[in-house]
Amino acid sequence: MNGALLRITGLLFALSALGACASSKTMGASLDDFSAAQTVRTKLFADRSHDYSDVDITLYEGRLMLTGTMRSEDGRKKLIANAWKAENVRQVIDQIFVGDKTPRGQGFADSRIDQAINAKLLTDRGVNSADYHIAVSRGVVYVLGVARDEIALDRALNHARSTSGVKQVVSHVIYKDDPQRQAIRY
Repeated sequence: MNGALLRITGLLFALSALGACASSKTMGASLDDFSAAQTVRTKLFADRSHDYSDVDITLYEGRLMLTGTMRSEDGRKKLIANAWKAENVRQVIDQIFVGDKTPRGQGFADSRIDQAINAKLLTDRGVNSADYHIAVSRGVVYVLGVARDEIALDRALNHARSTSGVKQVVSHVIYKDDPQRQAIRY
């Protein structure tokens, strides 16, 4: 990795760790998520058999969500297999589209959507933005996280639905007291 990329990665980690302090995640869970994401990224960058450049990796409490595009079904299967190899990954959520890479214009639109939703979450006092991780692919918003209650989740999802350019919202959010969360946690 070059120096700039290391600094950016470190900054993102620090920001996510600070966010974890304000959310329902523990610092240990944040560190485990960071480590698991780095393991998956390392495996993908080392694997030259497929193009993983259009894949996003989102982690929350050991739940790994894969979004974006793979050009082949074989590539998608290899991606999922590599994801399961990462330490501290307790669940893999496959939201990969098999087809052509995301067009550049759509990529810019997805980035704008992501920023707009995150800005709405940050400014809404009824929502703890650190409880939600957003990924956007081809206008579809994927939400991963742990909601404190139904009201907070509805507010977060409505922010996504009301954002210009959003075609669909897919929620992989579980509630704080959900037994599934306890089974996934380490």
